[in-house]
Amino acid sequence: MNALLTDLYELTMAAGYFSAGKHHDVATFELSVRRLPIHRDFIIVAGLQQGLEYLANLRFSSDEIAYLRRLPQFQHAAPEFFDYLASFRFTGNVFAVPEGTPMFAGEPILTIKAPIIEVQIPETYLLSTLTFQTLIATKASRVVSAAQDRPVYEFGTRRAHTPEAGVLGARAAYIGGCAGTSNTLAGFKYGIPVVGTAAHSWVMSFESEVEAFRRLQQFLGEGTVQLIDTYDTLEGARRVISLGEPLLGVRIDSGDFLALSREVRSLLDQAGMQHVKIMLSGDLNEDRIAQLLAAGAQVDSFGVGTELATSADAPSMGAIYKIVELESDGVTRATAKYSAEKTSLPGSKQVFRYPDHDLVGCSGECACGAEALQKPVMVNGQILCHKTVEQSRERARKHLAAIDTAHHTVEYSGELLELARKVREEVR
Repeated sequence: MNALLTDLYELTMAAGYFSAGKHHDVATFELSVRRLPIHRDFIIVAGLQQGLEYLANLRFSSDEIAYLRRLPQFQHAAPEFFDYLASFRFTGNVFAVPEGTPMFAGEPILTIKAPIIEVQIPETYLLSTLTFQTLIATKASRVVSAAQDRPVYEFGTRRAHTPEAGVLGARAAYIGGCAGTSNTLAGFKYGIPVVGTAAHSWVMSFESEVEAFRRLQQFLGEGTVQLIDTYDTLEGARRVISLGEPLLGVRIDSGDFLALSREVRSLLDQAGMQHVKIMLSGDLNEDRIAQLLAAGAQVDSFGVGTELATSADAPSMGAIYKIVELESDGVTRATAKYSAEKTSLPGSKQVFRYPDHDLVGCSGECACGAEALQKPVMVNGQILCHKTVEQSRERARKHLAAIDTAHHTVEYSGELLELARKVREEVR
């Protein structure tokens, strides 16, 4: 794992900790979301698996260490610091909320405890992978909800910010409830169902639309989904009908979706093809899908790309990674930040979920009748278990069905609030 995939100040702090003799101090950091993205009343956690794999494989190569030695920021670093990096391994413990869990602002998603350098360096990567995948999983859950039990397929890799983001975005979208993806690598790596037949270029490569449809049908057989809007959508539908079976569905990628879906459905039904499905794709999002269905669009599934792969209406999220506890020379003290509009709560915490609210308390507290959301996922640098995307997807489905996210509240325990008061007094 490339250890330099981090912000420089993580490494200058690491060298500073080493120089100050603090590298044996054990720190506890928490990753949480200070404020929810716009138009969101919850988030769906995703990206934990990639974070754990990063920690388990975090190493500094000799070339990376040589590069750091040459940087002016490290000209005063002791030679022993670079020896330390050469044998660097993450040896700490991680508690985290399982992927697929709906969460709210102000709740710790992940708690990581290790010697302070080991817990400082991963900040950038952990924030990046959890923030991105959580944004996409949350967006997917909104789109899937708007589709009202109709399958939604993720089509966004070509619009994602990088090809790698397309793969992880497909993974997150599946956790959020999408039925599959067009991304073949995501299917290979994570076992996600893959979908796709042909593009407009297929149709245009043949001398006639009918010939293009015929050739695709011969190749795909019962799995054929014809793209019918290359030239004239209704005429395309008629040409598909003229070829007869086998035919699974037709896809409309442009035009007046409401009117076209109704007319195509009518043509198919008149031809005795009631079983043939209609898919809509092209510049769709949850709002447009909801509007189409409310107006009576005749559609069986949706393909959603750009808006989903980029979480277009809410492309960023205020995730934070803060130190909450430090053990030094046998003494443990809780820590917190009190700057304006960026305060944090001290001490290691747990989130307890009740049917109508969450309780954030100190990690040693008990809450009868509630589920403790943070689970041990890594001990002494070793991953405890690997959850599949299917398990994470099912968790999201069950939890979203069990709670009213629009009215679910977050409360803080008296013990935690008292700890916060004491720490603030000590800081003053």
